Amino acid sequence: MRKLLIIILYSSAASLSYAQSVYTLEQVLDSARTHNIAVRDGLRSIESAQAQRKEAFTKYFPTVSATGAWFNANKSMAQTDIDLSSYITPELGASLSQMLPPETLAALSGPMSISMMKNGVIASVSAIQPVFAGGQIVNGNKLAKVGEDVSRLQLRLTEDEVEKTAEGYFWQIVTLEEKQRTIAAVEAMLGDIHKDVSLAVQAGLTLRNDLLQVELRQNEVESQKVKLRNALSLMRMLLSQYCGLRDTTFTLRYTPEAIPPLSLRRDHGQALYATPEYQLLDKQVEATTLQKKMAVGEHLPSVAVGAGYNYHNLLEAGQSFGMVFATVSVPISGWWGGSHQIKRKKIAQQQAIEQRADHAELLTIRMQKAWNDLEEAYEQLAIAGRSIQQAEENLRIQRNSYQSGTITMSDLLEAQMLHQQSLDKRTDAFADYQNKVLAYKHAVGGL
Repeated sequence: MRKLLIIILYSSAASLSYAQSVYTLEQVLDSARTHNIAVRDGLRSIESAQAQRKEAFTKYFPTVSATGAWFNANKSMAQTDIDLSSYITPELGASLSQMLPPETLAALSGPMSISMMKNGVIASVSAIQPVFAGGQIVNGNKLAKVGEDVSRLQLRLTEDEVEKTAEGYFWQIVTLEEKQRTIAAVEAMLGDIHKDVSLAVQAGLTLRNDLLQVELRQNEVESQKVKLRNALSLMRMLLSQYCGLRDTTFTLRYTPEAIPPLSLRRDHGQALYATPEYQLLDKQVEATTLQKKMAVGEHLPSVAVGAGYNYHNLLEAGQSFGMVFATVSVPISGWWGGSHQIKRKKIAQQQAIEQRADHAELLTIRMQKAWNDLEEAYEQLAIAGRSIQQAEENLRIQRNSYQSGTITMSDLLEAQMLHQQSLDKRTDAFADYQNKVLAYKHAVGGL
């Protein structure tokens, strides 16, 4: 039974190990772009901008409206008294006496009261097509398109920032895992030294103090191991949450070789125009130009044509009729404040142009700094590689010297510590170089 339980546990562990996810850097970045909340918010902003652009496009079409009203007044809205007797001449009276009954003729001889529109129904349907609106409709549609472009560029900046953070987490995990491997190698080396020194102490060839120094060094390495394990666990949780990964038991796969900087070099003058930051500055200039044109258009005459169908029963019998019409609207008093509004928009346009020129210089400087940092990181990586070779040779010599009795245990442990530090520095330098590659790619607008 116990043997069967062991087999089951072993099989379960093997199954879990087999199911462990393996991610490359590109897969991590894809997952971050898909699941990160900031990217999703950026996508919603684009959808909102698209809806606004479609809304602006509807201004090209006629405005159709329908109105209806019913009323019932306490008295007629149109009332008057008419005295026809003053208009009837003797000749007309003689003629009317022969045609009309006496009672009707008598009614015409006195004043008559006429009233209309005490109650009724009014209904109309009209369609108005703008013909000229000072360019407000055209420029409004262009401005809405600029807003959509700006949303896309802002999403690109958000994705760049998300990629930068995710890749930073990626290389921190790689760094911690490499340092764990270094710690494992150091533990094995100290274990061999401890074994040799123990035998030497038992044989009376060396003092117990040497053994204690080795054990103190082992304790120090064990402490580093615990810190690395906790830091690695935290970084895995951060990467998993940030990128929407399923769990924290994944394995990262990467290429340990560093890409030479010259293969990444770009012409900074040409790359400037491909950066989303510069394109946003361009859109800012375009937007302020359109806003100035719209401010001018608000104070120009507007022309529209329309057609309508109307119905009313104000004169007892219902009547319906159609009509076409044209309207011209000329703002007059609006120019009093409009001239200042236009001047304000011109100032905003000039500010946008100057900001674009100023920020373009800063973006070029940023590219150069990113390139300098990239070259420096590559040189530091090369130096760290040479240091490892030197530290390994120094450790080999010191170990032989200790076995020959020409140096102390402190000297040997110091050489071992220098060797460990050189390995860690190379690991840190490699991760730093990868981060500098990412920073340069983003600085030049992507490669």
